[in-house]
Amino acid sequence: MREKTPRARRWLEGLGWGAPLPLMAAALLSGPAEGFGPREVLAWAAAALGAAPAPAAEQAAVIAAVVLDVRLPRILLAFLAGASLTVSGNALQALFRNPLVSPDILGLTAGAAFGAALALTAGVLPLQGSAFAFALAAVGLTYGIARQRGGASTVALILSGVIVSGVFTALLTIVQFLADPFKLQTIVHWTLGNLHNASWAKVGSAALPMGLGWVGLWLMRWRMNVIALGDDETRAVGLNPEKEKLLILVPATLVASASVAVAGIIGMIGLALPHVVRMAAGPDNRRTVPLSLGFGGGFLVLVDTFSRSTAAFELPVGIFTTLLATPVFVYLLKTRFLPGTGRDVA
Repeated sequence: MREKTPRARRWLEGLGWGAPLPLMAAALLSGPAEGFGPREVLAWAAAALGAAPAPAAEQAAVIAAVVLDVRLPRILLAFLAGASLTVSGNALQALFRNPLVSPDILGLTAGAAFGAALALTAGVLPLQGSAFAFALAAVGLTYGIARQRGGASTVALILSGVIVSGVFTALLTIVQFLADPFKLQTIVHWTLGNLHNASWAKVGSAALPMGLGWVGLWLMRWRMNVIALGDDETRAVGLNPEKEKLLILVPATLVASASVAVAGIIGMIGLALPHVVRMAAGPDNRRTVPLSLGFGGGFLVLVDTFSRSTAAFELPVGIFTTLLATPVFVYLLKTRFLPGTGRDVA
């Protein structure tokens, strides 16, 4: 595939930085609502800022409830989840020096889903803690199975990820089978990747682990460049590669598991979007880590707004992300990662 020109890269990078806030503002105006539309929401916002006369008290109360208690927490949760999955995928691809790894491929998502479902069913385990613990265990198992002398090959990582994902998916099925009917319905909807139950409580529970993970990955962004060169090069600059990998793996797992805990399984974002980010900013993780937050968060806000605004009923957002991101990744696979394209993956 031809390299992007500097102008195209600047345009893509500017899109990643500048698009999220306008998208979030537009999302506040979009969505099914009986009795008012975007014009009424804008009038209400202008009145709240003192720039226009206040609407009728009853209508203003309804608009405030919908915008502040329904749409805003959902938009914020979509941004947090999309940003976390993308930055986690970026970090994992740098960590394993493999463009085909992601939270889904490594079994991280399946492990977090099992942990979260177990917490939802048992009622005594902390949701975030359980998702994180099993996600970390899944990634450790995947890498442990695939690891040989000299590291883990692409094929070994993918195959071991399939194995570990299968095991945790089977365990998740057992939890669903044993759950009572009311909790089963919640778990099934949640595993499809859904934001319709977004609330300020979920935003609050996810913001802290995601924020901690983002800070950790931000601090480690330049070390990802060193790790990507290989263990020998890492030792040559005075760093312990195993310690550095752990310091990257833990926050990457934390943010992805926190996303799964509150939004369910949202596929393909952590695999495809990091490649789009690198197309925009190049391979330097000092730029791709912060840019992943904007690209991933903005993308999921856009997709979620589409999923809740285009029909009378709402489809889970995980369906749309997979349908939209899969062609992107197929294109990248055909042009960059297959033998004969100059970026072989063997």
